[in-house]
Amino acid sequence: MILARKLMMVLDGEVKGQQAFTTAGTFSWTAPAGVTSVCVVCVGGGGGGISYSSGTYAMSGGGGGGLGWKNNITVVPGNSYTVVVGAAGQGGFYSSGSTSGGDSYFINDTTVRGGFGRYGRYSQSTPASIFVGDGGGRGGGTYRRASVGYGPPGGGGAGGYSGAGGRGGQGSNAGSTYQPLNGAGGGGGGGGNSSTNRIGYGGGGVGILGEGASGLKDIDGGGGGGSGGADGVRDGGLYGGGGGGSTASDPGDGAGGAVRIIWGEGRAFPSTGTED
Repeated sequence: MILARKLMMVLDGEVKGQQAFTTAGTFSWTAPAGVTSVCVVCVGGGGGGISYSSGTYAMSGGGGGGLGWKNNITVVPGNSYTVVVGAAGQGGFYSSGSTSGGDSYFINDTTVRGGFGRYGRYSQSTPASIFVGDGGGRGGGTYRRASVGYGPPGGGGAGGYSGAGGRGGQGSNAGSTYQPLNGAGGGGGGGGNSSTNRIGYGGGGVGILGEGASGLKDIDGGGGGGSGGADGVRDGGLYGGGGGGSTASDPGDGAGGAVRIIWGEGRAFPSTGTED
């Protein structure tokens, strides 16, 4: 009887588990004994916002990172597989520019990928990011009404498990068409800007434990985190939120990406047994 219990514990340990990678870089993951199939979610790094020193110019926030997930990826026990986690895009000044985030993927960028959030630029709408996998969502871009007069747009929200991250936008004085949007399918909400039209706020991030509630926009603040992700402040929320723009010499950085691998019977993204 004791032998049977010990054997069951060993079997459970061999075939059910998880590993998360949340630091930017390239890593190697080795398939444990008994594991022949995994499910993976990837979130790309959010883009950085652009900044100027004065005025109410449309210094755009960065785009949110995309989220892609894929189930039943075949692996061989003992073999190693590449994991890449996208870096956070950095906010920058008008004279030098901000930077995009990085792609996150497992094995290669055609298997499953969360695409990078693009950098913010002056008077440009930042495009949405992409994803690759069985499902997921595009990261939110940003939208602006005019080059001056309405302030810097906030950052885009990270993509969701079954819908897009919210678009970053300008605040309440820009009109409803140009305001931020809520996240969808568990994605992060878009960031808006301050009542002074000087500060753009970050987009909401997205969690990696499976699909949950979508993040809400904030017309005058940072976007809400989706699926347990962090809210945007000036910087984007973890994981994958885009940083806010600024005309107060303080651009927002994007948030870094993440990759999570799970295995075991009865586990599958977007939300079947995906919790810790």
